[in-house]
Amino acid sequence: MGEAKRKTYAAAFKAKVALEAIRGVKTVNEIGQEHGVHPVQVGQWKKEILEHA
Repeated sequence: MGEAKRKTYAAAFKAKVALEAIRGVKTVNEIGQEHGVHPVQVGQWKKEILEHA
């Protein structure tokens, strides 16, 4: 068995997902399911954008 590779995401994809979470139209869980990302990851990206904005 080989080692599992971490999935990397482009900055544009992260920003798109995080901005969607910031808007608050959908829940973090809904956004995560829609984009195939874990909800915790969505929350981290959202927090990161808010800190750097």
